[in-house]
Amino acid sequence: MTSAAVRTDRPVITAWSAVSAFGLGRAAHRAGLATGAPAAPVDQAVDQEPAGTAPAGEPGDRLVPGFEVRKVLGKAGTRTMDRSTGLAATAVRELLAEAEADRAPVPAGAGTALVLGTTVGGVQGQHDFIQASFEGEKPYDVPAQFMPSVLMNCAAAASAIRYGFRGPNTTLAGGRPAGLLALGYARRLLAAGRAERALVGAVEEYSPTRAAYERHLRGPQEQPVPLGEGCAVLLMEPADAIGAGRTPLAELLALDSRADVDDDQAGTLAACVEAALTDSGSTPGDVWAAVPGGLGGPAGAAEQALLTRLFGAPAVHRVPVHQLLGDTSGASGAFQLTATLAAAEAAGTAPGTGDEPEEGTAAGRTAVLTSVDRDGTVACAVLRLLGEAR
Repeated sequence: MTSAAVRTDRPVITAWSAVSAFGLGRAAHRAGLATGAPAAPVDQAVDQEPAGTAPAGEPGDRLVPGFEVRKVLGKAGTRTMDRSTGLAATAVRELLAEAEADRAPVPAGAGTALVLGTTVGGVQGQHDFIQASFEGEKPYDVPAQFMPSVLMNCAAAASAIRYGFRGPNTTLAGGRPAGLLALGYARRLLAAGRAERALVGAVEEYSPTRAAYERHLRGPQEQPVPLGEGCAVLLMEPADAIGAGRTPLAELLALDSRADVDDDQAGTLAACVEAALTDSGSTPGDVWAAVPGGLGGPAGAAEQALLTRLFGAPAVHRVPVHQLLGDTSGASGAFQLTATLAAAEAAGTAPGTGDEPEEGTAAGRTAVLTSVDRDGTVACAVLRLLGEAR
């Protein structure tokens, strides 16, 4: 039990970075999104250390260009690091380096938490471990280096150890909404006084096993789409305790998540969005951007139709994400967040001169982000956009 006072203020996002098919870091990701063009498919092989296989992606898949774990992060501590862990550790490194360059460093130690969303962790590492248990003379004849990547929390734990975060370390297996669910989890950590700040995001690797997994998951009415990969990470802080030199970019007004138990996912999502809007104190007229989760098939179509009906087509098409990065699955929610912040900066943040903000500007207006998964999970986050993206 703790006697720390519970904060009631809403937390704010003060920094972000990403590793995606547009490259490493905030600047590359932001510049790629600004073009409005899909990331180029990468022809090179995917490094699959430690398994040793290196297959090329399927035609059209959008991989992080040139990403090999040991080349990007160095040889120290990476000999057995799988791709998912490498992507997460690189995204965290980029955020820390960018904050340092902005003269707003993020402290390590017990005050910093790390919350990472995923689908099931590194599926390639899990596959390799299981395969080795069948191929060995005994079921336990498995190379020891395979063990860390079998664990779902490998990416979060390895990143925290690498950069000295000793606050709460959490992995959420939430499927497509994982990034939004991680945002809500981090909010609770801050409200309870369990951490002074939290790095929050989500990661998804590209691998042969994940590609097969995604193909088999698609329903008969879902068209094949290019797969993407990457990790997006944001820094969340209490509004009354922002670190020196940092500027609030967005305020988390509300977050609602639920599971469809009535075989009516569209209705469940509608109730989720309505609850989040009510909790945030926002109206549909306040919404500058409404960003769907990008799931294909009838569920994704119903999601986009709902957002269009509530907020209008301009708001729904204002922040392209998945058509540019590919299907990033468990990381999609985190990429929705970073794309929204990047788009808000590109649109300008100066409020209008009248009683209402100008149509094209983002400052003072809200963004609604939704996500639905095939298993019936839905989530909705409502953010107020505050200032210049960093």
